[in-house]
Amino acid sequence: MEPMQSTSSFLGGAEYIPADAIFEVTKKYLADPNPNKVNVGAGTYRDENGKPWILPSVRMAKERIAGCDHEYLPIAGLKSFRDAAVNLVFHDTAALKEGRIASCQSLSGTGALHLAGLALRKANPSLKTVYITEPTWSNHELLFESLGFEVQKLPYYKDGEFDFESYVRALECASKAMEATGCSHQTERDFPIFDSAYLGFNSGSVDEDAWAIKYFVENLELEASIALSFAKIMGLYGERTGLITFVTKSAETTRTMNSILENVQRATLSSPPVYGARIASTVLNTPEFEKQWAEDLITMSTRIQYMREKLYKELVRLETPGDWSHIVKQSGMFGYTGLSSAQIKHLQKKYHVYMADTSRISIAGLNESNVGYFAQAINETVKCVK
Repeated sequence: MEPMQSTSSFLGGAEYIPADAIFEVTKKYLADPNPNKVNVGAGTYRDENGKPWILPSVRMAKERIAGCDHEYLPIAGLKSFRDAAVNLVFHDTAALKEGRIASCQSLSGTGALHLAGLALRKANPSLKTVYITEPTWSNHELLFESLGFEVQKLPYYKDGEFDFESYVRALECASKAMEATGCSHQTERDFPIFDSAYLGFNSGSVDEDAWAIKYFVENLELEASIALSFAKIMGLYGERTGLITFVTKSAETTRTMNSILENVQRATLSSPPVYGARIASTVLNTPEFEKQWAEDLITMSTRIQYMREKLYKELVRLETPGDWSHIVKQSGMFGYTGLSSAQIKHLQKKYHVYMADTSRISIAGLNESNVGYFAQAINETVKCVK
């Protein structure tokens, strides 16, 4: 007699998880054969022809490093890249001069935040709650919840602009809640994490865009973690090149945090990829290339700002119902349109316009060829769908 085959599965209790919202937008866009389709969902820079743009500075760096080997990097990553990236953001700060910045190369910004969360759990096991803005990048909540943190939301956006009063009020309530649990020294419990994926995309200058980071660590003298990504600002999307940093109170604590970062890196991916790090390092450490990169940032940020103004003017010309001035008041690659879920669905179904369900759009997805069509689609949608 043959042994009975079991019909039960070890994985039988697994539940299907819906696809990531942002990647699903791109998937639907790519599958759409309509020639007028528009994708303003993905956070990737596109040139005036709607095509990916390889930065001239990156082309120069790739030529310089042609022929390099493919050996493993140390656990913490390529030191020349780490040092140059830290200097890029923290030059002229006391934290850098005093050796109070721990760093570790990461898999772009997502990997940087992941390492930050893992390191914080080891450095401060009592930490239970992470506060993120609402709305924010959809992956923030998933990422920190997957690491075991309780994620709570902070009001951030209202009527087309930053809701400063509600945001500060919520922060004060969060601090009081921590004090109620026995945390008497508030400044020792407030630990900001900066997700800095677009430095230079706002003003065209990394220094100007990094102002808030320096203000927190220099003027407010707070410890902090800064996640850096070179995916957007150097166009190294598929190379997944990033860095996580911890600004600490002392060189001794920095040494400890470096050891923790290496430990959690080893436990996850062992050592980071080399090619993108070599490109970024070559750009940052070669004056001629770094100068070209500064010009590349201006090229990208200027085009984004121009399309922002173009969209606003088109909506005004069409007399689209509502006040659309927030389009030009906001800055950087993205903009929140304020469109409803029903309007977003209508845009996709009738006009083949794809965007995130938060109504956030990537301004870089617009160009002279499609901005008129995009504005017309919004105009008709706002008028017929409430």
